Amino acid sequence: MSARPPLPRRQHAAPPLAFSPEVAAALEQGQPVVALESTIITHGMPWPRNLEVAREVEDEVRAAGAVPATIAVRRGEIRVGLKPAAMEALAREEGALKLSRADLAAALASGATGSTTVAATMICARLAGIEVFATGGIGGVHRGAERSFDISADLTELGRTAVTVVAAGAKAILDLPRTLEVLETQGVPVIGYGTDAFPAFWSRESGLRAPLRMDRPEQIAAAHRMRARLGLEGGQLVANPIPPEHEIPAERLDPLIAQAAAEAEAQGVTGKAVTPFMLSRILELTGGDSLEANGALVRANARLGAQIAAALAALD
Repeated sequence: MSARPPLPRRQHAAPPLAFSPEVAAALEQGQPVVALESTIITHGMPWPRNLEVAREVEDEVRAAGAVPATIAVRRGEIRVGLKPAAMEALAREEGALKLSRADLAAALASGATGSTTVAATMICARLAGIEVFATGGIGGVHRGAERSFDISADLTELGRTAVTVVAAGAKAILDLPRTLEVLETQGVPVIGYGTDAFPAFWSRESGLRAPLRMDRPEQIAAAHRMRARLGLEGGQLVANPIPPEHEIPAERLDPLIAQAAAEAEAQGVTGKAVTPFMLSRILELTGGDSLEANGALVRANARLGAQIAAALAALD
């Protein structure tokens, strides 16, 4: 009996990327580009502040000498860079999906509209050839994860996708010591920018030390390149503290976070719904202060992301 001939290898089509003219030109010319997530637009802030902050963040990137690339999913495509009308439509969109690694492909295949979390934005940025991504705060290990096993895919994505992520640490609503432990297990460098302390989103300090410290964007860019030379998987987390004039002290926040967490548990809020619920309740409990702090820290991260992207372009 003759052996069955091998099946022909299936050729995969290119990823469904759609670049804005501005981003396409910047990548073609080797200019610095910074990826920006879109979950902050659809799930992080109410209308119209979500659109205002998204535009402010893009302006910060441009002012610092780089090109912003806000990433979202629409009509079967990964949009890399949003035109003004498209950004406003996303900001007004009701029912947009919140996409991570697990459901990104399904949303693209079905033609759904969705915003990208940290994990999904990292994946899309890598596909687009963008090495730096600025966001607010990463997801992490949720409080009570020893019972719920609720751990964000952001942490494993940082361990596998070679993008440098600039954030104000992890969101303060999380279990920060366990979040740092998981990042260490994943082999992710956690770099305090100009600080020895690990920031806690709205607060400059969490009471935890940052495992590494770097004081210049050029150092961070050099470390990014060195990881590639060593063949190391995964990215870097740059923990950039919120500007001091916009900080909400931890002693004020901690009891409010505990109250919001208790309410979420009592109402049976789980999975992807936890973070939006918590952020919404803390917005109410702080009388709007958390919203303004959120905008300030994202703008600061955008500036630093642009500086790192420029340093990488200079190395090239």
